[in-house]
Amino acid sequence: MRRLALCGVLLLSLGACARDHNGWAPPGPPRLPYDTWYVGLAAPRYMEVWVESVDVLDQRGMAFFRVHGGVAAYTNKAADWHQGGGAMKPVSNIDLPEMLFVRWQSLVEPQTYKATLPIPPWVRDEMVRPERVFCQGSQKWKDDYRRMISLGLAPGGIVKVWVGGPCLPSK
Repeated sequence: MRRLALCGVLLLSLGACARDHNGWAPPGPPRLPYDTWYVGLAAPRYMEVWVESVDVLDQRGMAFFRVHGGVAAYTNKAADWHQGGGAMKPVSNIDLPEMLFVRWQSLVEPQTYKATLPIPPWVRDEMVRPERVFCQGSQKWKDDYRRMISLGLAPGGIVKVWVGGPCLPSK
């Protein structure tokens, strides 16, 4: 009987810890059609950058710091950049982004930049909409998602953003 009472007290205590005095409880895990989405970093060739951090404010209102950073991938053509991709990092257990914050250093100038990138609803809609596509890598038709957000960073504080998928072209 004592164990049952102790378990009851413990459960009530844990329930109180999960909510504050206003009744707020932390949101559950994200409901996405895939386990993870990706953030990629890229820069034009000969315009080296060092990314200090990429932070995410997800659509549940939760903030996640330093989900990515470091060296960006470099493209072959400075004029056309690239069409998505880059140094990708998986972002797990975080809902789709409402905003991305990036802070990077241009090693060419040298200068430090930061940018706040609001992610519009149409981008999040694209990220959860399946699209039937022929995938060159597997040589099969499959349903794919645009679950990769690529950040192109350049001197002068220029940021370009693409959303794409492993088998889908970036937009």
